[in-house]
Amino acid sequence: MRAAVVQLPSTRTLSQSRQVLRAAMRQLDRAEIYFDAVAAMELDDRESRRAIDQLRADTAALRRYLSQRRSELRE
Repeated sequence: MRAAVVQLPSTRTLSQSRQVLRAAMRQLDRAEIYFDAVAAMELDDRESRRAIDQLRADTAALRRYLSQRRSELRE
C-alpha cells in the first residue's frame, strides 16, 4: 500500500490506484473524527461552527468524488 501511495499516479497499476483511493477515503473518515472532537469542545463561536460545518460538507463531497472515481476504475 505505501508503495502505491508514493508512486506517481501515472506509474500505478489499476489495483494500486484503487488502493490509494480507498486509503484516501479512510483518511477522510479520520478527519471527521477530529471535526467531531472540535465540535464537542463547544466553543460557542458561530464562526468556528460554520467552519466545521463547511469542512464536513467539503469532506463529504470529496468522499463522494473519490468513491465515484473508485467505481469508475472497477469498470
